[in-house]
Amino acid sequence: MERGIIAIDGPAGSGKSTVGKLLAKRLGYLYMDTGAMYRALAWKALSLGIPLDDEEALTHLAERVHITLSGDPDAVRVAIDGQDVTDAIRAPEISRAASIIAAILGVRRAIVAKQREMGRRGRVVLEGRDTGTVVFPDADVKFFLDARLEVRARRRFEQERARGREVSFEEILRETEERDRRDAERSASPLRQAEDAIYLDSSELSVEQVVERMLEIIRQRMPSASSRERESK
Repeated sequence: MERGIIAIDGPAGSGKSTVGKLLAKRLGYLYMDTGAMYRALAWKALSLGIPLDDEEALTHLAERVHITLSGDPDAVRVAIDGQDVTDAIRAPEISRAASIIAAILGVRRAIVAKQREMGRRGRVVLEGRDTGTVVFPDADVKFFLDARLEVRARRRFEQERARGREVSFEEILRETEERDRRDAERSASPLRQAEDAIYLDSSELSVEQVVERMLEIIRQRMPSASSRERESK
């Protein structure tokens, strides 16, 4: 049964967020940045002074917090326990902390449960690290978006500079390599391509080209998506 669930997984800097937002907008679907939920939790944990190696406390926190994602794909707002943290969670230290706590099994289970509840009605584009393997393994269409390491690091470098962060490309390259290692080696939902996911390498493609390729596949596999796309224009 077609529910309209599209999952996009891939490593840091592969373009998941940019592509996911545009795809959701073109289809008239909701957009869910699953990684933002881990960042919001990391922000909350750091604000409360919870050590990042205290798995029990972090799991308990993940189970009891209320996280919301609201707004249009172009301007999604993230809130935790009623506090808007959209801008705060983009800080480098929050991203690093999120990567650490996302490897905790109890945290992962709690956040995945929240993600499933948010996306259960369908007509949603989810992007993250395990949306097609763990969160919605029965998604209608799954993509694994990738790009060469240097390309992904360059994208992240340009994003950080645009945010005013003084950082070298070499530093971002090291951070990206380390993030890749943690994502691949963690015991809880390691980053991997689902067997039925379509692999796309965005290294030499523009955002629009990636979205168009995805839409071609979605139209073939989800007949209702074509009419939904026409309605959203």
